[in-house]
Amino acid sequence: MRFNFLTLFAALSGILFITSCASPEKSLEEKAAEIHAEVLTLDSHLDTPLMLGRDGFDIGERNDPHDGGGKLDFPRMEEGGLDAAIFAVFLGQGPLTEEGYERSHDRAMRIFDNIHQMLDNHHDVAELALTADDAHRLREEGKFAIYIGTENGYPIGEDLELLQQHYDLGSRYLGLSHSSHNQICDSSTDSNPPLHDGLSDFGVEVVEKLNRIGMMVDVTHISDAAFYDVLEVTSAPVIASHSNARAVCDHPRNLDDDMLVALADNGGVLQLCVLSSYVKEMETDPERDAAFDELREKWNNFDGLTDEEMDQAREEWQELGRKYPRPMATVADLVDHVDHVVDLIGIDHVGIGTDFDGGGALEDCFDVSELGNITLELVKRGYTEEEIEKIWSGNFLRVFREVEAIAAGY
Repeated sequence: MRFNFLTLFAALSGILFITSCASPEKSLEEKAAEIHAEVLTLDSHLDTPLMLGRDGFDIGERNDPHDGGGKLDFPRMEEGGLDAAIFAVFLGQGPLTEEGYERSHDRAMRIFDNIHQMLDNHHDVAELALTADDAHRLREEGKFAIYIGTENGYPIGEDLELLQQHYDLGSRYLGLSHSSHNQICDSSTDSNPPLHDGLSDFGVEVVEKLNRIGMMVDVTHISDAAFYDVLEVTSAPVIASHSNARAVCDHPRNLDDDMLVALADNGGVLQLCVLSSYVKEMETDPERDAAFDELREKWNNFDGLTDEEMDQAREEWQELGRKYPRPMATVADLVDHVDHVVDLIGIDHVGIGTDFDGGGALEDCFDVSELGNITLELVKRGYTEEEIEKIWSGNFLRVFREVEAIAAGY
């Protein structure tokens, strides 16, 4: 009997040892999955409208992200547990002339039309969201909430009333600039000397107008001087819809620690993007960089192109991407930014704005279907469900509501 007891004890001990080794990882995955399903998830910046109308792409069907299918469609939103998405009306930078403004404005109107037509075609699964509260309402109704934001103030030219037009069409934030200086402010990545040393006089009027009508001011892409000018002018908290922490990845598109402290003092929020070169300093490839520079030059930095030319430029861009695959950062690298921001300014000023379909991709979060991996990494690092809810939507929606309330007081 002694032998049998010892044998049974040894067997049970082995089972307990194996279970104790295996269960923590499994329980973390289960916990993360439950949290991801419970909290409202919102991605504050996607360039998916660039995919709308392209041959072979149907947002209602599952597409292959490795074969020109983009990073988001409704089946993959379901797989990735994404409840709300902000689609960017993105316009490249052109000449600061009346002709350039008019051409860009016309293209912006076509992109708005494409988004509205897409939503009309898929009204059973998605709806245009216009207020902060619409995200929760539509989730309860079993629909995806699709918001709109404008990336680059260039297409409004020097006409403030076009901001109201964008708002009426559904846009709820304006990214003041993109990769080059424009009529509103200087860009963080333009190699030319500054045009305004921050915000232009017209840019001051733009920020004030955005506050009045209830559009969030997006400081992503703008120069450091313009960032501080915005904070001096705005009466409402601002967003950085897809930027990261410069202390973790030293890129001018990211915000340094002083800027992050100023952002927190403003009550704003930094929405972290998954574009690898803004997440982690990657090894350079001179041959690859030269090939992409040549392509940009060929297509006039993607300015002033017809729809057909833009499609051809995208195909050539994707072909280069296949020829020169870019090394990618990981979700763990991204959450290093979360940790840094939380340690510096607290949990209330960080969120997620992937920049999918605009270059965003991580090794283990390549498209929207893998967004749950971000939640898993947050759980592994000890973030609570309440904190994860703030990161995924709570902080952004708080800013959104404050912007709405300030506008209502005018």
